[in-house]
Amino acid sequence: MELVIFIVSLIISITVHEFMHAYVGYKLGDTTARDEGRLSFNPIKHIDPIMTIALPVITFLLFKAPILVAKPVPFTPWLVRYREKGVALLSIAGPLSNLVLAAVAAVIARSFSGGSITYQILFYFSQLNIGLFLFNLIPLPPLDGSRVLYAFVPQPVRDLMDQIEPYGFFVIFAIVALGGFGGILGSLYNSIMNLLF
Repeated sequence: MELVIFIVSLIISITVHEFMHAYVGYKLGDTTARDEGRLSFNPIKHIDPIMTIALPVITFLLFKAPILVAKPVPFTPWLVRYREKGVALLSIAGPLSNLVLAAVAAVIARSFSGGSITYQILFYFSQLNIGLFLFNLIPLPPLDGSRVLYAFVPQPVRDLMDQIEPYGFFVIFAIVALGGFGGILGSLYNSIMNLLF
């Protein structure tokens, strides 16, 4: 049951996350995502069977820390208004949508008793979305946080990030497998969950 709740919550959360990337990109003048059918709440448009379903389930079962990867929303940097700053806005839209989903779930959860199944599902949904919010803000390519950081760092740092990006996923996987990100992210996670609940 926990696995079923996890998969359903993951599909909802990632769909909203990727839709917001596409929507903000469209509002900033880039029609790439819309033209490829990604400006949609249809989860099939945003899900890669291996990376979005199989990988999170496997890493969740192995490490209790799922690596969550949706099909990336395409964008054309030179079509996005405000250039790097616009790309940063497009990138932050996804994680912020997860924070909003967590907050909405927490507000609804208060209508139910703490022992009810509905409360537990909403609590779990919030946990997942706070995890998505924080994980995606890690400033390592190709995560959203790296796009935000990219807009504000000097060119030598950008060059380094460009070199890291092809290997970024493997670096992130290794860090998660070794129990990394736990300290700072754990503290932020607990603070946000305490605030919401």
